Amino acid sequence: MTFALAGRIAASQRWADPLAKKLQPLIRRAVRPDPVRNFLDGVWLGAPLHPALTDVPVGTWTAALALDIACLFGREETLGPGADRALAMGTLSAVPAVVTGLNDLRDLIGHSRRIAMVHALLNIAGLSLSAASLFYRRNGRRDLARGLSGTGYLISATAAHLGGELSFGLGIRVNRTLGQTPPKDFVAVLEEAELSGDELRRVDVDGVPVLLARTSGGELCALANTCTHLGGPLHEGSRDGDGVVCPWHGSCFDLGTGAVLRGPAVFPQARYEVRTHGGMIEVGPPDADGAELPEIANLQSRSRRRQA
Repeated sequence: MTFALAGRIAASQRWADPLAKKLQPLIRRAVRPDPVRNFLDGVWLGAPLHPALTDVPVGTWTAALALDIACLFGREETLGPGADRALAMGTLSAVPAVVTGLNDLRDLIGHSRRIAMVHALLNIAGLSLSAASLFYRRNGRRDLARGLSGTGYLISATAAHLGGELSFGLGIRVNRTLGQTPPKDFVAVLEEAELSGDELRRVDVDGVPVLLARTSGGELCALANTCTHLGGPLHEGSRDGDGVVCPWHGSCFDLGTGAVLRGPAVFPQARYEVRTHGGMIEVGPPDADGAELPEIANLQSRSRRRQA
């Protein structure tokens, strides 16, 4: 069975939907305090935490498998202890990876939730087999232990592929403003008098949705309107002081800087220059001192100018 086939099979497992629906409220309650949720999401890191934690178990389990195979060629006394230590390190480091992975499951729906549920179950199965292998290694049953950890490795490798499918195929935990092209110059979008108080107003600038708002001090702000988490429309959200709260999953961003104040988003909102001219609000290229649109957008813009 190829990895591509594994992805298609996981996406077809409809039994995973009701299981995930029962699990998600439990996860939300467990991570309800903002500090807990922000830590598990990776807000403090500025990047999703779960993928960063998967490298150690994958690497050490791979090392353990290689050493176990080498032991079959007669070097048990010298390589066996190394395989045991690598397997133990991988098993211990997999625990926080599982915790953060379950945390990522809490907001998913539809196709992505189904794959994520199968991904989680496979990871738990692989981790369980590795733990069982450690037990039998300590009790001298090395052949059985190798079989368990080898099977666990294959299961975990399949789960890792599904994790890649979620990130690279479905865009989970990918910055959803990626590819939005910034304006080349200031564009008039709204009469100044039309934006007042705590209003959140969406405007389109060269086809890119932009959020306009004022801070409590009356300062004009312009951010990308598409939430970096899963693409929610920020103008349909609510105010939290000088922050804007996404209506889909509750991510909160500073209106003045675009910085993440509360997850599950980990990437800041792109910030645009904004000014008033002749009674009109004008939106321009991103502020060089602030959170800019992804570099790919700037490369696309330069490419279009060369083609023109």
